[in-house]
Amino acid sequence: MARGAARAPSSGEESLDARLSALADRLRELDSLLVAFSGGADSAFLLAAAVRVLVAENVVAATADSDSLPRSELDKAREFAASLGVRHVTPHTDEMQRAGYRANAGNRCYFCKAELIDVLRPLANELGIAHVATGTNADDAVAGFRPGIRAAAERGAVTPLRDAELTKEQVRAASRRWGLPTWDKPAAACLSSRIAYGIEVSPHRLSRVERAETALRSWLASAGVAVRDLRVRDVGDRARIEVDADAVPVLMRSPGAHDVVRDAGFVEVEVDPHGFRSGSMNELLAQPERFR
Repeated sequence: MARGAARAPSSGEESLDARLSALADRLRELDSLLVAFSGGADSAFLLAAAVRVLVAENVVAATADSDSLPRSELDKAREFAASLGVRHVTPHTDEMQRAGYRANAGNRCYFCKAELIDVLRPLANELGIAHVATGTNADDAVAGFRPGIRAAAERGAVTPLRDAELTKEQVRAASRRWGLPTWDKPAAACLSSRIAYGIEVSPHRLSRVERAETALRSWLASAGVAVRDLRVRDVGDRARIEVDADAVPVLMRSPGAHDVVRDAGFVEVEVDPHGFRSGSMNELLAQPERFR
């Protein structure tokens, strides 16, 4: 290539450009948007895209403040929204009032998302915003059993990322291109996702999980062990720790790590030898005796 010559875009970049163009077109159709903003990579990218296309005055970020949201995530969401200059609201949601949510069967996410949209839709009306949007992407649409997506669709929530056929990988690539700090943010599902199906969700269990994860991260940092993904799963009175695979041996031979999790309120502690993986709680549906 001659010096100064423009580099031809790769096919991947061309595909991403096409998807971003489709997203911009879709956002213009929607006119104004209240984004259900969890603080994760998808909803953060959607929020940034909406601000770019619709300008901040026509966009609102809404982070549901509930027992299932870690306090650290709420703080990060506030910081991100402020960096975009967009209005950020934190309405309270009360999933615990829904029996289906507390029962914690495989469709728990349906009741969580139903509560969220039922709270956000009247709020959007009050603020003069036309639509409520979630960060559902194209991969989510084909990921199998997703009751939360169904609940949101039934309540009229729009899904601009999905409509534009943006995948998770493309969301991260575009976020990196735009300099968003969330481009490589690990998945951060709600605290309820740590509780094994069939065990009732309660404020006590949620706070116990949050305390355990916070304490364990602090212990690992003090031991000089860097981890990207970490979960403390509640499988009854026993905690099951999942971390990045290369950190598993450290936890296996470190009683101190187990002690800080016990101090959070668990009777027994085990380390999953397979390490962290999203959706691991689904494995227990086939072996319910593990958490009885």
